[in-house]
Amino acid sequence: MVAEQEDLEHESRLIIDCPVLITDRLVMRPPHEADIPDLVRYANDRQLAAMLSSMPHPYRETEARNFIARWSPGSNGVGYALTRAEDAGFVGCASISPGAQGAELGYWIGRPFWGQGYATEAAHALVDLMFRATQEDVLHASCRVVNTPSRRVIQKCGFHYAGPGMGHSRVSGLVPVERYQLDRKTWISLRTWPLN
Repeated sequence: MVAEQEDLEHESRLIIDCPVLITDRLVMRPPHEADIPDLVRYANDRQLAAMLSSMPHPYRETEARNFIARWSPGSNGVGYALTRAEDAGFVGCASISPGAQGAELGYWIGRPFWGQGYATEAAHALVDLMFRATQEDVLHASCRVVNTPSRRVIQKCGFHYAGPGMGHSRVSGLVPVERYQLDRKTWISLRTWPLN
């Protein structure tokens, strides 16, 4: 997900108290120190970082520690390490964080796990959490125009296209993005959504 530059300037408080989410295949929990080797291994991918707003490249232990500290208890928003329920293997991260427009969905999956539906499964869980645990009426998402897999995840979650924009990526600079949003009323109508 690529954040809009204006999102970085007008953050509000977004408190979500849910330490662990469990889906069919994932345990979504706060990232911790034991995740550092996997965070560095999977996040130190230039192609991945180029699609995201705040992920630096190269990504080292210092960046992993900063990421873990960002999502400590009481954080503004909520961030999770995504681990497989079957073996606790780390596959990526997902979050809901405040931005200028309101709550924003973000996620990334390590390259070995691309195309397996983990991003969609995590995004669905976070969408449900946001509308159940907050009074927010709209959830926002954005992706680079060239990021077709991320666009598919967003659309599978019921988001509607809200227009073009420009976003900032730490790796790629200013890039064209597509903005999406999902309102509470639409979410209620889509609660029986399929994961594929």
